[in-house]
Amino acid sequence: MDPKDGKRTGSCSSPVCVNNPHLDAMKDDILYHFSLGTRTHDLPAMFGDVKFVCVGGSPWRMKSFIEYIAAELSMEDPESEYPNICAGTDRYAMYKIGPVLSVSHGMGIPSIAIMLHELIKLLHHARCTDVTIIRIGTSGGIGLGPGTVVITKQSVDATFLPKFEQVILGKTVVRNTDLDQSLAEELLQCSKELNQFETVIGNTMCTLDFYEGQARLDGAFCSYTEKDKQDYLKKANEAGVCNIEMESSVFAAMCKLSGLRAAVVCVTLLDRLKGDQLNSSHEVLQDYQQRPQILVGSYIKKQLRAKAGRS
Repeated sequence: MDPKDGKRTGSCSSPVCVNNPHLDAMKDDILYHFSLGTRTHDLPAMFGDVKFVCVGGSPWRMKSFIEYIAAELSMEDPESEYPNICAGTDRYAMYKIGPVLSVSHGMGIPSIAIMLHELIKLLHHARCTDVTIIRIGTSGGIGLGPGTVVITKQSVDATFLPKFEQVILGKTVVRNTDLDQSLAEELLQCSKELNQFETVIGNTMCTLDFYEGQARLDGAFCSYTEKDKQDYLKKANEAGVCNIEMESSVFAAMCKLSGLRAAVVCVTLLDRLKGDQLNSSHEVLQDYQQRPQILVGSYIKKQLRAKAGRS
């Protein structure tokens, strides 16, 4: 895969790229927030067979996902509790079954960025190839009914531009936030085959904050009116934004840099044009939150079945 455009360059295996010459001089690379390291753990033996990585905010959600995908792939073990590989730290949680890795990333850009640095290095040290990574999560919709699943086309910032900005050594670095369009289309096709819930492809706005950054009226501070909020969200919708969350921009940028085939699949919990707070019952919200894992689970199962057919 060419990390510049995210496209496969041929039939050969695609490694996970790290663009850091300093790593070669390190005798031991400590993945501190995972409580793993190249000297203390045999990463190729532990993770070398990984082909699919799913990441999401909460440890509970990612344990739930690994239990779900284990059952879908007929790999479940009634005796197993699916131990947390990162049990030596309380920062993130990680679970694995067969070729699937499930990792929590916390909330917001800083938290997921730290996790992705160490995850990308882990996959590189483990000599993984042809890895697909998908973020599953929740979001606020714009003009979409609650429970709609959005597959991200582009992640845009709060001014609706497809970019991720980071200050490095005092200088602003701008990175591309495109995601793999063929993967998005494959996921959409899976949803059509499932025919269980509405799924769309659209732009996702990634913000730095849950309250003011997302034009909510219910935070501790608010300096704008209901009309200001509505005008802003309608402009976002006109710019192609279907939903709002807080991780997709750095996720898209870092996956593109490392040559990972990536997608973002989030369910909308409410239509932000109609309110700010979640009024649905716990049972309904639980049902909504399972939809991304159902879709991604179906995709993984389909891919593994196709690979087995080619073998």
